[in-house]
Amino acid sequence: MAINEKKAANEKEAEFEDHHHVEVSEELPPELEALLKTEPLKGLSTSEVDERLQKFGKNEIVEKKTNPFIKFLSYFTGAIAYLIELAFILSGVVEDWVNFGIIGGLLIINALIGFIEESKADAALDALKNTLALKSRVFRDGKLVEVESSTLVPGDVIAVRLGDIIPADGRLLGISVDGSESEVNLQVDQSALTGESLPVEKKKGDTIYSSSICKQGQMLAVVTKTGANTFIGRAANLISITNEQGHFQKIINQIGNFLVAITLTMVVVIFIYLLLRRKNEVDKLSKKDVFDVLRDVLVLTVAAIPVGLPTVMSVTMAVGAKQLAAKQVIVKRLTAVEEMASVSVLCSDKTGTLTLNKLTFDEPYLKPGFTKEDLLLYSYLASEPGANDPIEMAVRTAAKRDVPLLAECTGHTIPGFKVTSFVPFNPATKLTQATVIDHHANETFKVAKGAPQVIVKLVGGDNEATHAVNLLARRGLRALGVARTVPGSLDTWQLIGMISLLDPPRPDSAETIRRCEEMGVVVKMVTGDQLIIAKEVAGRLGMTRAILDANSLTDPDATDKQLAERCLHADGFAQVIPEHKYRVVELLQSKGLLVGMTGDGVNDAPALKRANVGIAVHDCTDAARSAADIVLLAPGLSTIVDGILTSRAIFQRMRSYALYRITSTVHFLIFFFIITLAFRWQMKAVLLIFIAVLNDAATLVISVDNAQISRRPDKWRIGQLITMSVVLGCFLTALSFAVYFIARDVFHIPSDENKQSGDKTKDGRMETIIYLNVSSAPHFTIFSTRLAGFFWENLPSLTFTTAILATQIFAMLISIFGIHELTTSIGAGWGVSLIAISLAYFVVLDAVKVFLFRIWSFELTVKLWPTRSRREKLRHRKERQVIEERVQRNVEKVRKASKMIYAAKAFERAGKAAY
Repeated sequence: MAINEKKAANEKEAEFEDHHHVEVSEELPPELEALLKTEPLKGLSTSEVDERLQKFGKNEIVEKKTNPFIKFLSYFTGAIAYLIELAFILSGVVEDWVNFGIIGGLLIINALIGFIEESKADAALDALKNTLALKSRVFRDGKLVEVESSTLVPGDVIAVRLGDIIPADGRLLGISVDGSESEVNLQVDQSALTGESLPVEKKKGDTIYSSSICKQGQMLAVVTKTGANTFIGRAANLISITNEQGHFQKIINQIGNFLVAITLTMVVVIFIYLLLRRKNEVDKLSKKDVFDVLRDVLVLTVAAIPVGLPTVMSVTMAVGAKQLAAKQVIVKRLTAVEEMASVSVLCSDKTGTLTLNKLTFDEPYLKPGFTKEDLLLYSYLASEPGANDPIEMAVRTAAKRDVPLLAECTGHTIPGFKVTSFVPFNPATKLTQATVIDHHANETFKVAKGAPQVIVKLVGGDNEATHAVNLLARRGLRALGVARTVPGSLDTWQLIGMISLLDPPRPDSAETIRRCEEMGVVVKMVTGDQLIIAKEVAGRLGMTRAILDANSLTDPDATDKQLAERCLHADGFAQVIPEHKYRVVELLQSKGLLVGMTGDGVNDAPALKRANVGIAVHDCTDAARSAADIVLLAPGLSTIVDGILTSRAIFQRMRSYALYRITSTVHFLIFFFIITLAFRWQMKAVLLIFIAVLNDAATLVISVDNAQISRRPDKWRIGQLITMSVVLGCFLTALSFAVYFIARDVFHIPSDENKQSGDKTKDGRMETIIYLNVSSAPHFTIFSTRLAGFFWENLPSLTFTTAILATQIFAMLISIFGIHELTTSIGAGWGVSLIAISLAYFVVLDAVKVFLFRIWSFELTVKLWPTRSRREKLRHRKERQVIEERVQRNVEKVRKASKMIYAAKAFERAGKAAY
């Protein structure tokens, strides 16, 4: 008896757990609180509204327009652009109109490409404005009137009802428009704002947010915040202040700064030297002499600087964007194609991005004797036909899919059953109920569906079911109870089971996360939904459940460095608002990481804008689409993997071109610097321009070359890039001087030293020989710079090979046969030999490149290019390596000890068995 009493006592203890909904709240300043004491059914007077409009402004998001002309001029900035512009101005000064036209054309083309591409994007503020309600019902001067939402002010009393877009942030008053107490709390869909997958119940005193949607009930609310001070307004403000220079532009400027520095240094020295040399020849310099020298130096400058660098990069990225467009991935900001290759962390919103943003039937709890089909059939019978409630829709959809009897039925008519009466959902009873005739069994029964607490009470209590509901709630699943009356009675109820509902992961989300992690991209979930729901979804996606709540991002005792470490090691964050998402991206970027962000809601827009690459998913809001750099047109996330693979191929082509172009520039400058100063040797200006234009035009086809895709995120290692370029440039300089000395001293070709470029007494053959060498040797180097390994590991495409060889065959032919006023004929022997030497020499350079890649390390970078941040980073790496080695040694010790203990126990068991 005592045991039974104890068991009964335990059964009575089973209660439903109350899971508190966590929502962001903030205190209003006292001066604002004082303005909210408006009499509900009277509202503000016209004079009060005018006064507050003057103080708080209109209820709208103010957009700062950028002058298109100023924006266009911004594309003429940057180290390389400034040098080209200087050359452009000097061309006009010395009246070199050919170069003036060429340089001016390149400047305008580069600016137009950037301006046109960028003008297609960045309409985030417009989209946010479009999510606001246009009209509102408000009490003014004692009357309920309809006004423009932009005229709302703090203290206005607004009426909110089913289907309304809430026009401003407000506090619910708990009364209806007639002044009576509201019978039903509001159900508000704020998923686009906060990322919560389910409508949120709002009662008297709760805050409702601008742009959320009322899904159930009606109530008056007093406006607390308007315009830029609202929840959505703060998101808009975060978007407007996020205008940092892009990662790719920073890289181009770093490369440009290096090239500009060495170009200007060497060109200024050559200019001074040539002026002094001319002065010695003519005793007194005239204006014409200065302009002649300036013209020669100008041509050398134009030929040396990579005027085609921005164009080649833009074309390469544009081709990649076109490839992605074929896979329904639209690139809005061209440089995002390159930046995506370097993304190592992908922050992802949950609701609507990783999940479907659609309540779906999950694994149910069933009482013995009932099946899933029984549960769905009875729940369908107790469903309200045509109800637009997400829970009702989820139940009806699952029933029609999984119950064969319902698969082909039209409307709400079920073969063999007839619903004779139906009681719709009532917030007071929290259930729906139907009376049904079963023609097969010739019986009448009742079926009910509703809140688990109500259904369990209806059947007289069920501890097992209560525990099951609590387990579901702990995992973030919404539960619904289903019961029916027992045969022969319409008053006695029995429990059938509990429906569980969840916003499920998209079918391809888990696979996308797995493939991203295989490619070295860590995926972190950042959601406004509840922590328990976030952990459940993370578990289903194969992620670890180390999800933190928003409080871990606002810890006042933690430094930014500690918060950044927290972001780095957590698998995600829940219960966050737009500011928190923005902060997560910002903190990860402070660790030197390139961060991607995927999302679909207004709450994701600031983080999408802040991220290096913002990705808006299918069916996203206008705000998310406008703030993003890349938009996915197809459902699911699998195309993100396509985007990463394509971007890494593009990155390899761009790095290949950058290494080739810097190497060519270094070779060009060093060779002409030395040969001009040491041997007083000059080349025709037209040949210098010919080399630059012809070779850059050919390399445009690098955009369709084969690429070796990296399995890890790519990175611009500027120190490595410049060091390798200088080394390869020096090797090319050595080859050019070898050709010069062999031609002069072995084959006795007149060197034409001490003769100006336009001197009619020049032999000209040395000039053609050097032209062909300087044109072909660096150009063939691009076959090597295409990849980090040996060139044969990934052969170039036929189109690319044909274009490169065609330009140099053309250069060889004009050298062999000669063209009047351009090149002097050198014959087939010299022409073929020089091309063969250049081809063979790129193989030598390929071996040098591979050797440099193999010996390169971050430690070497610190030694060659020491900076404070690099030294600090190296110190941290060494400290971390020591800790990891110590942990590994301890793990090995534990493994050895475990093996010894296991072996000893095995011997002990074997000994006992023997006896």
